[in-house]
Amino acid sequence: MTWARLKAYFETSLAGLTQPTRSDWIFALRTVSAGLIALLAAYALKLDHPQWAMMTVFIVAQPVAGMVLAKGFYRLLGTLAGGLAAIGITTIFGTNPWVLVTVLAVWIGICTFVSSLLRNPEAYGAALAGYTAMIIGLPAFGQPHLVVDLAVARCAEIVLGIVCAGVTSRLILPKLASDAIISRLKRCILDLATYAAGAFSGGDTATLSALHRKLVADTQTLGEMRAYARLEAPSFAPRAHPVRRTIGQLLSALSAARALHSHAAPKNAVLIPVRSELQALVGDLAAKPGALDDTAPWVQRLDAIAAKARQLPDASVDQGDDRVGTITRLTIAADFAEALKQVLRGLDALRSPVTRTGRASRQPALVVHRDYPGASRNAVRAALATLLVAAFWLTTKWSEAAGTVILVAVVSSLFAARPDPVQVSWGFFRGTLLALPFAFLIGQIALPALPGFGWFVLFVVPILVPTALGMANPRYVGVATAFAINFLAFLSPHQAMTYDPGPFFACSASVLVGILLAIGVFVAVLPADPWLAANRIVRAMREDLARLCLHERVPRRSAFESLAYDRINQLMPLVQNSGRKGEAALGGGVAAVTVGLEILRLRGASQNHAIPSETSLSIANFLRGLARELLFRAPGDPHTATVAVARQYAASIARRNATGDTLQIAASLRIIAAAMEDFPDFFAKDRG
Repeated sequence: MTWARLKAYFETSLAGLTQPTRSDWIFALRTVSAGLIALLAAYALKLDHPQWAMMTVFIVAQPVAGMVLAKGFYRLLGTLAGGLAAIGITTIFGTNPWVLVTVLAVWIGICTFVSSLLRNPEAYGAALAGYTAMIIGLPAFGQPHLVVDLAVARCAEIVLGIVCAGVTSRLILPKLASDAIISRLKRCILDLATYAAGAFSGGDTATLSALHRKLVADTQTLGEMRAYARLEAPSFAPRAHPVRRTIGQLLSALSAARALHSHAAPKNAVLIPVRSELQALVGDLAAKPGALDDTAPWVQRLDAIAAKARQLPDASVDQGDDRVGTITRLTIAADFAEALKQVLRGLDALRSPVTRTGRASRQPALVVHRDYPGASRNAVRAALATLLVAAFWLTTKWSEAAGTVILVAVVSSLFAARPDPVQVSWGFFRGTLLALPFAFLIGQIALPALPGFGWFVLFVVPILVPTALGMANPRYVGVATAFAINFLAFLSPHQAMTYDPGPFFACSASVLVGILLAIGVFVAVLPADPWLAANRIVRAMREDLARLCLHERVPRRSAFESLAYDRINQLMPLVQNSGRKGEAALGGGVAAVTVGLEILRLRGASQNHAIPSETSLSIANFLRGLARELLFRAPGDPHTATVAVARQYAASIARRNATGDTLQIAASLRIIAAAMEDFPDFFAKDRG
């Protein structure tokens, strides 16, 4: 990268950081202050590598206090596990260098495997345990008696940084995850109202699709914040369950609104009043300032609309040519109203938590998805890359190659489970390269001439504050974080700074080469295909639905919704940048929520003794056929008779007995058929 390009890149980055919010400034100043406090404390304790204390502050820095505590907690666990592993491996195998690096590479592979099966911040802790053993073990190469001292020193430096970051994030103008959840949920409700208003009035398809993606993304953020908030304050525990349930209801409402938009009926005397009332309600909700300050009026209106939609239409009223279709759309409208009402109640539960009494619960007949093939690939790749570079180091005896080995281990493990590890690693490289000239000017030119902590603050703060502002900007967080970490690593602040460019450039070169080698590994060795991972998640969602059809035990609605939203959260980062194909996958995922809820409704109806036996038999036959289609039909293959059977059963059930219960069964069959026709490839077995 030439200086002109470097300058242009930096100017572009600064342009994207204009007009930071008050919250961004608080985060930036708090992070830099915590870093300086950690460095001062490391100086006072005479730690060997004080820069690690300050670097840790920037590594765990997050805008929300709970996120800092969560990342810091798992960083501490990962560091302790890695330190213990380094002591054990070095003590046992330290006399044989080839065996030592092989065992360390295998350890990194194991930790990468575990990390790939977990979620952040747990995944971060597992990956850290792997490469921490390398960071501690390699400097003790040939001197195994030093490994305990190195492990203790590193743990002390990490703990110091975590404590400084955690205390400042919690005490200095904190932004709490519990407050952020309420704020984001409000925004989600208003976005849902805007989406529904557009869907009910025939709004622009592209605009609705963009808002649909945003809502699905926000559910993912809500789920992550829920975990952070529980670590942030034990008092949030009673509100954790409402958050999970509310996210499921949010997805249900979104799916119902999409279905009403996709299957809008011609003018119908029964449908028009309900649809108009829903359109008026969501329009008012989206447009009225402070609409969510008091949810009671909205809940009352939604109750009234849902009750009206569930009323069996009078046969004398014009319902068009398809009475079952009318009942189906009314059912979807009632489901939307009920789901939105539950979301509003979830908001109230977050604002005014109550203690829940214990209750007995059954194990859901559903399983959590773990991507074992993807995790195995990541583990083999990280271990192989680390071992090959370590072999080069041992063969050439190039001392600085130890840094290259460490960076290959860090990058190939830490970014392995990302949907696009090459892009993430390249951003890390750009941030590292950008940090190099700044670290040279400050660490090799300015501070040796003007030593002292006061001059350090004067030189470093004007660089780190804009960097921290970049870390608060989602668009630049990766590059800015890499810049901050590697700026401090290259700078290597000590109380006595000296001009010594040789080791500086040798260390910098080993770091840059290590990152580039890791990127090469991601490209050439078992390259990741996000669609393979996405297909495995979609397959798991189809198996969930098949399990709902066939399993003897039927989970609660809330259990299914929680699992379904979790699946969608796993799917979204894999497909969100894939254009129409990705939108179809996400749309199918949300539609699967609707299908699952209708299956549960059919299962419940089949156990109702008031339902005629032939109707119960029809339901059982349909569910068996649906499970068979979900498990065995491949994309592009013609539909089996399942969809046609659903419509046939719906019509025959309505003809035989036009009561409220049987018409509801017919409506559920029609809803399932419509969803499968809207997303035919999603509800088909992939050929892989």
